Amino acid sequence: MARWNTIARGAAFAAAASLALAACSTESDPESSGSASGEPESTGSTEALKIGTVLPLTGSLAFLGPPEVAGVDLAIQEINEAGGVLGADVEVEHGDSSDTQQAQIAPQTASGLISDGVSAIIGAASSAVTLNFIDDVVAAEVVQVSPANTATSLSGYSDFFFRTAPPDSVQGNALANLILDDGHTNVGILVFNEDYGTGLRDVIKSTVEEAGGTITYGNPGEEFDPAATNFSAEVEAVMATDPDALVVIAFDQTKQILPELLAAGMDPATLYMTDGNTADYSADLDPGAIEGAQGTIPGAQASDEFATRLEEAYGEALDSLAYGPESYDATMLVALAAVHAGATDGPSIQSSMAAVSGATGGTECTGFAECAELLEAGEEINYQAVSGVGPFNEANDPSAAYVGVYKYDENNVQNWVSEVFGEVPAS
Repeated sequence: MARWNTIARGAAFAAAASLALAACSTESDPESSGSASGEPESTGSTEALKIGTVLPLTGSLAFLGPPEVAGVDLAIQEINEAGGVLGADVEVEHGDSSDTQQAQIAPQTASGLISDGVSAIIGAASSAVTLNFIDDVVAAEVVQVSPANTATSLSGYSDFFFRTAPPDSVQGNALANLILDDGHTNVGILVFNEDYGTGLRDVIKSTVEEAGGTITYGNPGEEFDPAATNFSAEVEAVMATDPDALVVIAFDQTKQILPELLAAGMDPATLYMTDGNTADYSADLDPGAIEGAQGTIPGAQASDEFATRLEEAYGEALDSLAYGPESYDATMLVALAAVHAGATDGPSIQSSMAAVSGATGGTECTGFAECAELLEAGEEINYQAVSGVGPFNEANDPSAAYVGVYKYDENNVQNWVSEVFGEVPAS
């Protein structure tokens, strides 16, 4: 498999090395879903567009909630300042997804939003959480757009499910090649037994092994329980294999895992993490504890100007911007799809999602005001996503995406250093 190439921030998009990565096969039927056509298939409700969110306000992924909520709120603020959708302000109702340890919360939230008449739901952050309620959402013909789900099992799951984050085939390949490019070939993986974790592990494993490397620990059957609170046995087991690089794929459990790894003699310069735990550990570890460690988060680096706008929309400083741009894009695409369809009901929005993303071509545009003006003039559009993702493919995944690479400083804070780009054709 070809390596990914890092590209400096601000480098031309065309100069990035493209990589064709196979996504999971899809049952999606473009003709029945409208995804292959720029024309809306039906005209439905023209009532005010109502969007709901099912995002992590509590639980092990709560650090992702603020930037995601901020992304939704910023988009809606801009949409309403530009006159709203079909002449009416967009309404938003925020709800909690929590995590898989509180599995009842997300389905309850989604059920309430459906009862309240939302046409689209933004969320969840966790793929496993989405799988707890997605069937209820799509059965109600409500569009669901996740800004952060990466499990390959969700590719082509439903005509009504979209995501603005790429599948794990992208991040897994990028992370594995980062490790290989750093000169490591014997890789240990601490991974929790959850769809997101095992799917990402499988991509890392296949990429490393295809390059001649070895997964010393963390192979199928060597996962840990997501509900565990003590990881001494797992740390002892992985360190006993003497890996020259170690990947931790987990969520909040990482706060317990890292001290045990450090106590066992792990060199932080050989530590790698993923989007679920590439977080700020300045309050959790001694200064310099994981300096030099690296992590990956899907999505292009947000500009300083966009980061400021996110914080203004949220009303306070954000510790992380992870998936804020993707949440903004998800909301923009829903609103633009409603304009394109001339209706605000779920089926009408669904029929136009691919078209406004640029899947059928169209004039490139940014922001709601510019894109809506083109649509109202009868033109097709190609919305330029802030997160850098390409148009939806036949599996309703982004057809291309960036993955950011972050390195930890002396304060145990992650800092963006580069990004890689890849194409993700559906198969």
